[in-house]
This record gives sequence, C-alpha cells and structure tokens, in this order.
Amino acid sequence: MKKFEFFLSVLQYCLPIKIKILSAVFFLFTINSLLAQNYYLYVASESDDTVSLLKFDGNKINEEKRIDVGFYPTEIEGPHGITVDPNGKFWYLTLAHGNPYGKIIKYSTKDNIAIDQTTLGLFPASMQISKITGFIYCVNFNLHGDMKPSSVSVIDAETMTEITKIKTGSMPHGSRISKDGLKQYSVAMMSGELFEIDALSLNVSRKLDLENHSLMDHSKMDMSDNKMKHSSVKPTWVIPHPSKSLAYVAGNGSNEIIEINLNKWEITKRIKIEKNPYNVEISPNGNFMVATLKGNGKTAIWDLSTGNLIKLIKNSTSVPHGVAISSDSKYAFVSVEGKGGEPGIVDVIDLNKLLLIDKVEVGKQAGGIAFWKKEI
Repeated sequence: MKKFEFFLSVLQYCLPIKIKILSAVFFLFTINSLLAQNYYLYVASESDDTVSLLKFDGNKINEEKRIDVGFYPTEIEGPHGITVDPNGKFWYLTLAHGNPYGKIIKYSTKDNIAIDQTTLGLFPASMQISKITGFIYCVNFNLHGDMKPSSVSVIDAETMTEITKIKTGSMPHGSRISKDGLKQYSVAMMSGELFEIDALSLNVSRKLDLENHSLMDHSKMDMSDNKMKHSSVKPTWVIPHPSKSLAYVAGNGSNEIIEINLNKWEITKRIKIEKNPYNVEISPNGNFMVATLKGNGKTAIWDLSTGNLIKLIKNSTSVPHGVAISSDSKYAFVSVEGKGGEPGIVDVIDLNKLLLIDKVEVGKQAGGIAFWKKEI
C-alpha cells in the first residue's frame, strides 16, 4: 500500500511536468508551422516547350505544375527567357525559335494562362521589367543570324506592344535592370561589349569594351569597317549590384568575372574562375554573388564583402544554366540543362550553409529561371 501511494505521488508530481513539456513541444511545432516559408519560382525548359512552377518549403522542392507553352505540336519553339512582373501578378516568356522572328507571351500568375503576346526580333532571349517605366527590355540574341549588331526590344507590359528596338552589339544577352529602374544593362557576346540603356529616353547612354587588350595580338586583327570583331571574352551576362555602383559580367570565353565601376565606367577587376561562367546573380542583400560554370557543371559562390570565392558546388547534372535567388537572400535556385534526353533539374543551394540541399526534375534543357514570391 505504501509503495502504491509513493508511486501515485511521484506520478502526480511528474504528470504536470510531462504535460508542460508536451505543451511546449506542441507550441513550438505550431509556431514553426505558422512561420514556415514557401518559395515559388518559374523555370523554362527549352527543349520541351514547357514551364514549371516550383514550390520550395525550406526543405523540399516540388514541381507544382508543368505548363505547356508551345503553339505548334510538331515544332520546338524554345522557351528561353522568363521574368516576373515586380507586382507578382504576371510572368513573361520569350519563345526564341520563330519563323523567323520570336515572340514574347504574357501569363497570369493566378492561373498560368496566356493573356497576350507580341512578335519581337530574331531569337528574343533574356529580359527584365523596369519598376519605373513598366516596360520590358528584351535582348534579341540572333543566335542563328549573321554576326552583326542586333537590338534590345522595348515592350509596354500592359498593352504588350513593342515600342522600339534599340541597336546594340552582336548577340546581345543578359538583360538586367538597375535597382532604381532607370538603367538597363546587357552584353554583346560576339562583339565583347557592355551596353547601358537609359530606361526613360530609350537610347544607349554608354558602351564599354570588355576585351583585355594587354593579351591581344592586334597585328592579327582585321579592324576594317566591314569586319565584325569576334570577342575573346564572349560575355554572356551582366548583373548590377543592388546597392553599390558596380556591375559584374560573366566572361564565358575568358573564364572570368569582370567587375565594372559604373561611376567611372571602367573595369576594376578581372576575377579568374573555372570553366565558362554563364549566368551571374547577386543576392538582394548584396552579400553573395552566384555564377553558373557551364563548362564544368559547377556553381560558384563569392562573399562580396571580402571578394573571396567561398564555395564551388558540383551541380546535380551537367550544364548549369541560370540562377534565381530568393527575396530573403537565403537560397539560390540553379537551373541545370542536362544532356541529350536527360530531364532538366533545378538545384537548391542554401547560401548560409553553402550546401546543395535538394533538387527537382523538370523538362529537358532547363534554362531561364525567375523567382516569383515568398509566402508564410
């Protein structure tokens, strides 16, 4: 009897503690669930004529929906560039393989149904929208045409009307808008130039030669007016820093990232890196720079506070392409093309842990990628 009374007293003492512990665990689980963040993004698959809507919950990334974007069932139309409107209500896609001209299509993020479209130039590629003008600035890459200057198309996003074409260099790519929405930057891959366009006047305001002339043998170069120069740098992307007067260019042919001082309009650094950097993005907080290395299947990460390369991460398959970074600067999403009949993949990289933490299969030749939103 005394043993039973002792056991009962111990139970009466311990039970409230156990309940408190369980309650605390349940409370923390509930709070964690309530504060769980979901990230949404779009990625285009160029050889499948599809766009995937992806959701990442902080641990696992899933394909929520695969959207058919081609119009001709017997042809590959090549969805290439993709961007989301600053208000998050619409997304825009370029179909590069036209007859001969490509097009841009406007979709609603509400139901992912096409709303409107317009014809652009030869092989329209990457693009972005200015929050000031509401215009889309899209490069016409002209992949299969003659090596001559091409253009940037300017489109009114509301009416989907092409306003003008601004002449730039040969095979322009990597269209990106400054944080204030007043400047558009792009590079010309074959003529090796960086272009700055005034987003208001719609004119080229500055042009910068990206070649490293100290390494060039000018005696072997034909600089006559009727000859188009072929760049050794082969720039493929440019990204302006979100808070500093700097921009970074991917030198795909010269295996380097080129830092540009935008105030002085001059090259300040040439950062050597492994094979064929292709796309470059900077985290919204300005702390990280992330570049895909198309030639060796890796993604490179720099700490911009020190300028140091802090990590090289092997991607899940070959040919990494584009980068999108979450609005809170925590995660980088990397599209990886794959080869042959392989599916494309989107890798998720934790920028604080510097680890590849998950991946998801999408359509073939995953390329253009755009972050949409973060939700709680």
